Amino acid sequence: MSVLTIGILGIAGALLAVELKGLKGEYGIYLVAAVGLVIFFYGVTKLKTVIETIRQVQSYIRLNRMYLEVLLKMIGITYIAEFSSGICKDAGYGSLGSQIEIFGKLSVLAVSMPILLALLDTVQQFLA
Repeated sequence: MSVLTIGILGIAGALLAVELKGLKGEYGIYLVAAVGLVIFFYGVTKLKTVIETIRQVQSYIRLNRMYLEVLLKMIGITYIAEFSSGICKDAGYGSLGSQIEIFGKLSVLAVSMPILLALLDTVQQFLA
């Protein structure tokens, strides 16, 4: 599937959800969630390419494996948080979606703390 296919799938899902909203509102939400899950799992399969590319870059230059793991965790947290937040906002629960976004941002910050500590350690070694 290409970006065009995913875009058409998303638009078709949204248009069908609008039609179903007039009949039974909850069916529209279910349809949007189902289309969102299809797109989500297709996006997860694209991560395989990203992981392979990162490993190839790691073979060219010496990087600490921890940095790549943190990067992948940050990508995963961001993707899941944005997806979940979007579903909640589409369902009419914007405040819940905003809370998920805030939690996602805090999680990314928490996961990135080892990188910050390594950076500070490197700066301290240069200054000493």
